[in-house]
Amino acid sequence: MKNEDLVLAVTKLAPAAKPREKADRVAFTVTPDALKGFMRKLHDDPKLSFDMLCTHTAIDLIAENRFELVYMLYSTVNKHYMMVTTSVPRDNPEISSVSSIWGIAEWQEREAYDLMGILYSDHPDLRRVFLEDDWKGFPLRKDYKDDFMLESPK
Repeated sequence: MKNEDLVLAVTKLAPAAKPREKADRVAFTVTPDALKGFMRKLHDDPKLSFDMLCTHTAIDLIAENRFELVYMLYSTVNKHYMMVTTSVPRDNPEISSVSSIWGIAEWQEREAYDLMGILYSDHPDLRRVFLEDDWKGFPLRKDYKDDFMLESPK
């Protein structure tokens, strides 16, 4: 399926999803409330068949007081990629888990929780994966500080 056809198919399937411009592959942005339903459609629709979650990460946009969540999907059946993004506020970073759709999301969401502090509702085992249970703070946030950090040269 060509990129233009993929955009049309996704737009038909979920009219509320907004295509992203200036992306190097097909990309859509959805609201946090719509994310899980949208992802389920992308996975289950036979024309799309996004059966693989390649990566999931979060970007700290501190100046905008939000985290952008990025999901990279692939269809092993149809051989096409797509990026899906959504945002959550920094002061209450919570979103539905997509681990019921792709099992690998359990680990990727645990990483985002551990290092950025994003909470995933409906996650079957949301706990730290890298850091000690009593660790304070989230080291990949841009405003994170601890006593062991080196200062940048001035």
